[in-house]
Amino acid sequence: MAAQPRSDVLPATRLPARPLLPGYHPDPTVCRVGSTYVLACSSFEHAPGVPLFRSTDLVTWEPVGHALTRPTQLRLDGVGPSGGIYAPTLRHHDGRFWLVTTNVSDGPGHLLVTADDPAGPWSEPVRIPGAGGIDPDLAWDDDGTCYLTWSDAGIRQAVLDPATGRLLTEPRLLWSGAGGKDVEGPHLHRVDGRWYLLAAEGGTAQGHAVVVARADAPDGPYEGWAGNPVLTARGTASPVQSTGHADLVRRPDGTWAMVFLGVRPAGSFPGWHVLGRETFAVDVVWVDGWPHPATPVQPAAAPRVVVGLDAEGPGSSWVGAGVFPADVLHRADARWVVTGPGPRTFVGVRQERTATTTRARVDASAGAGGLELRIDPRHALTLEVDGGRVRALARVGSVTSVLGEAPHTPATVLEIDVHPSPAPVHSREHGPDEVVAAVDGPEGRVVLGTLDGRYLSTEVAGGFTGRTVGLVRERGELTVLAFEHVGHAEPDPA
Repeated sequence: MAAQPRSDVLPATRLPARPLLPGYHPDPTVCRVGSTYVLACSSFEHAPGVPLFRSTDLVTWEPVGHALTRPTQLRLDGVGPSGGIYAPTLRHHDGRFWLVTTNVSDGPGHLLVTADDPAGPWSEPVRIPGAGGIDPDLAWDDDGTCYLTWSDAGIRQAVLDPATGRLLTEPRLLWSGAGGKDVEGPHLHRVDGRWYLLAAEGGTAQGHAVVVARADAPDGPYEGWAGNPVLTARGTASPVQSTGHADLVRRPDGTWAMVFLGVRPAGSFPGWHVLGRETFAVDVVWVDGWPHPATPVQPAAAPRVVVGLDAEGPGSSWVGAGVFPADVLHRADARWVVTGPGPRTFVGVRQERTATTTRARVDASAGAGGLELRIDPRHALTLEVDGGRVRALARVGSVTSVLGEAPHTPATVLEIDVHPSPAPVHSREHGPDEVVAAVDGPEGRVVLGTLDGRYLSTEVAGGFTGRTVGLVRERGELTVLAFEHVGHAEPDPA
């Protein structure tokens, strides 16, 4: 029987309103080396895979690169929306960083890479074909035994030889969770001689939650906390919802924190989220041997961010949908040219602010393409240049609508502007934001069309990612004359 918590001393959980990593940065996993924290997230169909961040205070994070930066590490053949790389686990052991993840579009089994520095280089992957499912985790006992734990109709575990990827024991069911569906995202931690198994359940939507169990040995048996879930936003008025998939980290002073994913829905009922699942954090205190979230860990405000495309090429924030940016963005005659092996190529950046402005100038005389804001190819707003004209196209599933069109020259500026929707005074219905497609040409700035942002939301498109915005090549070659993405500053919501 699980130890009964003393309810009179349990801390009151206050969910943060501000993410540590805004925009599509789901499934966080974190470890600490000395005074430095390193955090990784899943990346799905986007390449490079598994973005990595570094911090000295758990609040302010800087990107340090990606773990999967080469086609030999990340196969993208046939990857589609919300395919590719699922939740990783990042750990530091025996002087090295270890990262294990699953490419669901390249089976069988999980992939394990290592590095001396999170900035890389990361090794070629060791494949673990004997374990199926998703969300692998690594943990080591004092004698050096390595345990692989993963989700596959419950939480399963086997002893692993990390050098070869061979399972040294038969997989067995470790824990079935606390009663919710889709038990996943396991992370094992040893705390004061006990082993704690953190997991997610309830589905990564409104029912999402964090549950915990503990044991005296890494292979169990595990007993769940009687008060599970240990963290959830379901049924609350919190501006952050769908919270779950957590990981723990201990600070140098002995205190603890928890990182987890959540979304920020907006608009009228039932609400829509457009930035994807983001990374949040809270402090953790231990009561009767169980971890309890307490106060938020969050930055005070979100500063303005600007991303361009200069002579140095795409920076670490650039990603490609099913392609590596370096393979499809080429420098020619002091300009960038977007090419691609297939009928359509997209490269861009995550939308990380609720208000953004993205501008580009392109020359499509050798093909067709332009500027696009998307959840996936079937849920996008595109300023498409073709044959001396630019059209604003809204794609919502099987429906494509032309919102407006105008003449185009290489001097024409394409613009996609996103801003939160004002709540109408006499209406109960409004979307989360508005997406405005415009051009600035010989006739001045002309708005070609406006789209309700709900149609570019996860609730409409489905899947596990968030919005990205950037350059799209429809056919041939697209020459990029200028590109700038501005994420506007956001004040403290408290």
